[in-house]
Parts: sequence; C-alpha cells; structure tokens
Amino acid sequence: MDVERILPHRYPFLFVDRILELEEGKRVVAIKNVSYDEPIFQGHFPGLPLFPGVLQLECMAQASGLCMGVGDADRIGVLAGIEGARFYRPVRPGDQLRIEAEILGLRRGFGKAQGKISCEGEPVAQATITFALRSRAEFQSPAR
Repeated sequence: MDVERILPHRYPFLFVDRILELEEGKRVVAIKNVSYDEPIFQGHFPGLPLFPGVLQLECMAQASGLCMGVGDADRIGVLAGIEGARFYRPVRPGDQLRIEAEILGLRRGFGKAQGKISCEGEPVAQATITFALRSRAEFQSPAR
C-alpha cells in the first residue's frame, strides 16, 4: 500500500515507511526505519543521536491517521491531544520501529486511537492520540 496516497505528510515529516497490515477504521501495523540520515540527528544530539519522543508520538499519530483514512480527498486529521504517553527505551539510528494503532472511537468530528511502538519485540513507547477531523478546505485559505 502507498503511504503517500493516504497521508498528506511528505519528507522530512513523513514517519511511516511501510504498511504491514491495515484494517481501515480499526487497526494498522506499520514500519519506520530510523536512519542516520534523519535531519533531526544534526541537532539531537551531535555525537549521541536519539530519535525524540515527540517524533515517536508523531509516528503513532501518522499510523493512526492511516487507519482512520484521514488522507482522503476531503478530510485531514489534526492532532488534538495526547494522553498517557510513556517512553520505555531510547530510539537510535538503525532501529526499525513497529508502530501499531487501534481506533478506540470516532465521534462528532474527533477520533481517538491507542498507539504503541516496539523495536525487536521490546516496548518503546505508547500513548492515546486524539484527532480533530477537519475539511482540507480549512487549511487552504491564507494564514491569519
């Protein structure tokens, strides 16, 4: 499946490389290969490259967006909340992240998903992600 056909994100802010499993509206399993070439490693941190927790959350959010089908012609998912974020081990270049997201609910223009990341069978991070589902047209007008 083509990640870029579903998600509106592009390099350098696309954090899902491949979809392994997808049940639209229910769950997704995806892969992120963490490379030394990631632009973030120029400053986080020189000599000790660590993939930031906030980008791990973004991996979960993008995977959740794949699952909710937010990249369709009319809607886009906008991050509205993070609950219960936990980080269990550092992520470094060379790691392959397995990202799983399960939709907990969709209601009144909002979606909620449980995300988790593992690497080589070890837990890396988890969080509950809340999205506002908005019309793409809202983002096509000039900034105020």
